[in-house]
Amino acid sequence: MERIDKIIAKELNIGRSDAKSLIKSGKVFLNGEKVKSSNQKFDEEKDILNVDGKEVKSRKFVYIMMNKPKGVISSTDGRKTGEKTVVDILPEEMKRKKLFPAGRLDKDTTGFMLITDDGEFAHKILNPKHHIPKTYIATLDKPFDEKVINAFEMGITIGEDICLPAKLEPVGNDFCKGMVTINQGMYHQIKRMFKRCGIEVVELERIKMGKLELDKDLLSGECKYLNENEINLINSR
Repeated sequence: MERIDKIIAKELNIGRSDAKSLIKSGKVFLNGEKVKSSNQKFDEEKDILNVDGKEVKSRKFVYIMMNKPKGVISSTDGRKTGEKTVVDILPEEMKRKKLFPAGRLDKDTTGFMLITDDGEFAHKILNPKHHIPKTYIATLDKPFDEKVINAFEMGITIGEDICLPAKLEPVGNDFCKGMVTINQGMYHQIKRMFKRCGIEVVELERIKMGKLELDKDLLSGECKYLNENEINLINSR
């Protein structure tokens, strides 16, 4: 069982303080009775929660979009290195057991990080056979040209690794900034692809998973819960 204020914050995508304010205002009812305490417990198996006249159901799993900052590792355990992980920097009201990052971003890569406790969903979108497209903005040390665009489209071979065809286009008319869409998740893949073409990646940001774009209102390190429509967009090509 979880606290009422935590359930409200999670399901309505609001802060814990806002959830407490709703309780204080007398707009929260549990099994037909007005909730008087924020720390009252909610049993998702049998309790009925209403907020401002509408039923609020607790989700079995949560799906969190984070605008990952630099210097944070996308791992569940930073104890071995003493580094902060994406799970460590979640707001306290979002933390719950078994959360993990669905996929990885390099330590110095920023942008869309999906954090969830739904292992089946994560496996589905990360399975190489499913090929969920992921889109990045790469800031480069020199401009690319049509030759590089064609190389990405053909599929670049890096040692024993064969990259699937990828889409590369300039951001606006700036050929020192490339929008890259890949269908794989190999180690340092985009950096290695550009390096194979004689170009170094200076900055890298993931802006999209599937058809869901990173929320432009999220500042670095900020998070939001995803709704069902947004979750379905991740799973779309």
